Amino acid sequence: MKEAMFYEREVGGQVRCSLCRFRCLIREGERGICAVRENRGGTLYSLVYGRLCAESVDPVEKKPLFHFMPGSRTYSIATVGCNFHCSHCQNYSISQVEQDATIRGSESSPREVVQRALDNDCSSISYTYTEPTIFYEFAYDTARLAREAGLKNIFVTNGYISSEALATIAPFLDAANIDLKSFSESFYRDIVRARLAEVLDSIIEYRKQGVWLEITTLVIPGLNDSVAELKGIAEFIAVNLGIDTPWHVSRFYPTYRLTDRPGTAPGTLRKARDIGHAAGLRYVYMGNVPGEGGENSYCPSCSTLLIKRHGYLVESDRVIRGVCPDCGFSIAGIGL
Repeated sequence: MKEAMFYEREVGGQVRCSLCRFRCLIREGERGICAVRENRGGTLYSLVYGRLCAESVDPVEKKPLFHFMPGSRTYSIATVGCNFHCSHCQNYSISQVEQDATIRGSESSPREVVQRALDNDCSSISYTYTEPTIFYEFAYDTARLAREAGLKNIFVTNGYISSEALATIAPFLDAANIDLKSFSESFYRDIVRARLAEVLDSIIEYRKQGVWLEITTLVIPGLNDSVAELKGIAEFIAVNLGIDTPWHVSRFYPTYRLTDRPGTAPGTLRKARDIGHAAGLRYVYMGNVPGEGGENSYCPSCSTLLIKRHGYLVESDRVIRGVCPDCGFSIAGIGL
């Protein structure tokens, strides 16, 4: 265990956690909504510090990040737990933890993670698979060492971190992919058990902190695939984050507690892509539909194919120092 960051002691032995936007009031002997931060004797502890449940070397495109060091490798880590309880979570076996569950995972130190990333020729470390906010202390310590070692740091997140926690780690964060799961408060309330307004505020704060952002929306038939909702997401991105912010619209597959709906039709993703372009977004990608060409990057000015992908694999990259070789248009991103 490690004493948690971002909490205050309250009356009666309670503590108020301020790591994420739920700001749980936790009584003695109990855990927060994430089930991995526990009040013991008026001190809040992280139960997952250094207890990794997943480690892998991934292409950075898997996060997905298409405009951040394309073609590079990232060292991905996770602990168990999440502050969201999404009915369609694809990683529910590690993200959803019972309040009284024994915390599982293999012991590891921040320095060991950084060294393994270097040994595997990775350019970055990704805090991913579950929600990185809930293993913040370990991510923070690792990110600081990674920066010293010349590695980049990536959050793949639901966007529910508190303002103060984000401000503390932002100097060490280089990129983030944030799930904007819907543009409906009822969806967030019923399917996610959170609040849309808090996610939108968090996304804007990430942008203000100077972190490179890409946004992902998993398009679920009958729940968030209406023209009005997709248009709302696209326009939010364009107005608040800028038209150079990549938007990934991804195919849903039935899983966990949401198995009563079909997978997303490719035509629905094409519709979402068109809506994004109509809102002015320059880079809209279709995920989980290999062979459709939706993963490719094109020049917004002359429409030439710049980066050809198949799934997460970069097959060719014609961008030269961030510029289209055919017309000289500057392509948004980092490390292109």
